[in-house]
Amino acid sequence: MSSNKRQMRSAARLYAVQALFQMESSGQTTRAVEKEFEDHRFGAAYEGEEMAEGDVDLFRALVDDAVNEQARIDQMTDRALVAKWPIARIDTTLRALFRAAGAEFVRADTPPKVVINEFVDIARAFFPEGREPSFVNGVLDHMAREARPEAF
Repeated sequence: MSSNKRQMRSAARLYAVQALFQMESSGQTTRAVEKEFEDHRFGAAYEGEEMAEGDVDLFRALVDDAVNEQARIDQMTDRALVAKWPIARIDTTLRALFRAAGAEFVRADTPPKVVINEFVDIARAFFPEGREPSFVNGVLDHMAREARPEAF
């Protein structure tokens, strides 16, 4: 896969996490958020910095699947968390990240280890100083083994 295609897929994953966060925080519909991101975020320039172009198909698939499969994904996430930390108690950003990653596990077209690495990198971007990336790695590993046991 070309470097540019890989960057576009990485950007799509980041945008999917941001879109899911925004949907939960604002109550906006899937279509409204997807349109906003595609029209105003993909490739946009903010304060002199250009945002990456995203893979629109992957972005839409992750957002749509995260919404349509939310109950299943949240149940997988709950099983990966310790009993005292149900998904409802998890930070909104992490919940959006787990839902986007869970959607990609459910799609089954990307190797689980790639998905885990990509979303741990996103966790590092949001939480550069914290323990969250390690936490995300453990939860996603558990989710991947449940969603795609044949891949391990």
